[in-house]
Amino acid sequence: MLKVKNLSKTFNAGTVNERRALDGVSLHLAPGDFVTIVGSNGAGKSTLFNAISGVFPPDSGTIELAGRDVTYLPEYKRSRDIGRLFQDPMRGTAPHMSIEENMALAYQRTAGRSNNPLSRVSRAERDLFREQLRTLGMGLENHMKQPVGLLSGGQRQALTLLMATMVPPRLLMLDEHTAALDPATAEKVLEITARVVAENSITTLMVTHNMHQALELGNRTFMMDSGHIVLDVSGPQRAGLTVNDMLELFKSKVGEALDEDRMLLSQ
Repeated sequence: MLKVKNLSKTFNAGTVNERRALDGVSLHLAPGDFVTIVGSNGAGKSTLFNAISGVFPPDSGTIELAGRDVTYLPEYKRSRDIGRLFQDPMRGTAPHMSIEENMALAYQRTAGRSNNPLSRVSRAERDLFREQLRTLGMGLENHMKQPVGLLSGGQRQALTLLMATMVPPRLLMLDEHTAALDPATAEKVLEITARVVAENSITTLMVTHNMHQALELGNRTFMMDSGHIVLDVSGPQRAGLTVNDMLELFKSKVGEALDEDRMLLSQ
């Protein structure tokens, strides 16, 4: 489903602030793969996400999605095939528009119906939105006319996830999408995430700083460091790993211990 080959990106090239954020990254995701990604700040996780989603072009390398070369395809053209959630629950929705209007915009974009005005949301679509909201178990189906800006962070993030997957994307990218939520709400959103991904067999990349999440969710785990994927574990090897095992593997690959308080505290 996703093939990334020799992807490189350097910021501020030729200056004292030059930083090589991606250094020849290659990866291959089969349809339905759910990959969790961990790594310290500056490892290249967000840069990889931005390159794949089209925020900026890479300096070199290629990106293929479902057999199509999208390396230099504009971000807005990739958005029909790529759903993305961010750490900030405020991103991904329009706060002054209602729940129904936000869902209509997302549905029309991903379903290729961008010319359908909001005033013409059909009864069938409205019923679809209500049924989708009911699956969240948050009661939002009873408040479809409420502005999204009045929702809690957890409600808003769950809604954004729903909007990104109503028409299942070819690739779902989750960029620490529960990091800003309280533990109980984060757990609820993760449960919804796991269910939605499994029910629709969505190929997924999820960045997390929580090492337990990285090993418990999905079927593969990457560890990144200095613009490289230094570990790619799956199958029986991953099933038997503990957080300490991962840290030891990282040390053996990189030559030094992981130095990231936030990740170590997540043990």
